[in-house]
Amino acid sequence: MLYTKALEYAQLTGEETVFDLYCGIGTISLFLSQKAKKVYGVEVVEAAINDAKENARVNGVENAEFIVGEAEKVIPEMYDRGIRADVVVVDPPRKGCDEAVLKTLVDMKPERIVYVSCNPATLARDLKYLAEGGFEVREVQPVDMFPWTYHVECIVGIRRTDS
Repeated sequence: MLYTKALEYAQLTGEETVFDLYCGIGTISLFLSQKAKKVYGVEVVEAAINDAKENARVNGVENAEFIVGEAEKVIPEMYDRGIRADVVVVDPPRKGCDEAVLKTLVDMKPERIVYVSCNPATLARDLKYLAEGGFEVREVQPVDMFPWTYHVECIVGIRRTDS
């Protein structure tokens, strides 16, 4: 359900460039690559990126590129080089997105952001930052990935207010 909602909220037509930040082994990236022109996955853990590249190879995905690095460094560098996203997926650790990531998203102004969160407190903090930067929450869906625990993932569909 999580991946289906991510795809729904991304509203891909096949023409979009997608950034998947904190991508892990690339499962969301590869799922979205079916409907995107290009997907860039960014993850700090090198072993996870190696697995993402192998997953892309095994599944015949040629429009996904995976980059090792901290999202807060990689994304501003990509933006400075003129690489921009139409859609951004973020699935950060419990601490939420680094402020440099949020600032770059506000500056870049992607049409849509899909935010996957495991921490309501940092999700609220980051959504406030994005709202103040010209984005609005359109849809929210909790997903019980861990039955019989108090942990709940939440997926949020966000749009630019001027789009």
